[in-house]
Amino acid sequence: MPSLSLPQWLESLGADHLQAACLIHGEEDLLRIEAVDAVRAAARRLGYQRVSFTVDNHFDWTALLAEAQSVGLFAELKLLEIHIPGGKVGKDGGEALLRLAENLPPDTCVLLVLPKLERTQTQSKWFTAFAKHAAVVEVKAVTDSALPQWIRTRLSRHGLDIEPEALQLFVDRVEGNLLAAKQEIDKLALLLHKGHLVTLADTEQAVANVARFDVFQLSSAWMSGDGERVSRLSDGLAADGSEPVLLLWAVSEDIRTLIRLLAALKQGQNIAEVRGSLRLWGEKQTLAPQAAKRIGIRRLLAALQECARIDRCIKGAENGNAWSGIRHLLMTLAS
Repeated sequence: MPSLSLPQWLESLGADHLQAACLIHGEEDLLRIEAVDAVRAAARRLGYQRVSFTVDNHFDWTALLAEAQSVGLFAELKLLEIHIPGGKVGKDGGEALLRLAENLPPDTCVLLVLPKLERTQTQSKWFTAFAKHAAVVEVKAVTDSALPQWIRTRLSRHGLDIEPEALQLFVDRVEGNLLAAKQEIDKLALLLHKGHLVTLADTEQAVANVARFDVFQLSSAWMSGDGERVSRLSDGLAADGSEPVLLLWAVSEDIRTLIRLLAALKQGQNIAEVRGSLRLWGEKQTLAPQAAKRIGIRRLLAALQECARIDRCIKGAENGNAWSGIRHLLMTLAS
């Protein structure tokens, strides 16, 4: 079966039966939890009895297969949940899941729940087998550009609308922390009546500053030339007590990637040809070429030299404030 988006798949749960198997995987914890809850709600409505397994390093795969093939005294419907928090199943697990996928038990919905999977995992025999017989749902992270609409949509479910300025403040305060965003939306739903237009004052008073910053968000910000966001994210990372050495390493790697990209393009290669070798995944497929063209080779080489200087500051070999140097470097790259 083709992979489904989360909204597409949630619509199918309104039917009068569950599919024989569902495989949910992805990086966004909140949406993965909500997807599992949706299956459980549908299962309860249809009279399924829930049995759950959580896979660890010492998991007994034979017990899982035995449960899958067992039939209750009254042949009741069964929801068989298999949670694999680490995402890796090993040789025995792969063989067991392959066997399960090729012999799905009757009157049972097998629900397989995993985190974000690497490409090699999605090409494994057991995953391929489930993809043939199961509804495969990839729960992708909500991108920074999609977050405002995600918040607005969630508010509308509670009968609330929001002013543009209030929405921007909301985004700034919960950026990178989707679970916190949901909690703040639920809070507003409790505080305000349906039909209310959430104002800037409402947001300032009710929505806590729970933004969670990381180096990957910062990478997207300077590559896209968003100086205001670079400033906010770098200040947030510094305030969170993040180590400058990690951020500097990430920035240096991104700069080297852009330099290699420019060299490849000059040699006549295209983005599709170098995407794998340069690890241009997700937003970087679009942002990296744009940033490389905007910044240019001379500024990139100068930025790499500045990274070396900041590294000496971190190691105590040269005077200077590492965080100040990194912030100035990123603002320069974003300009």
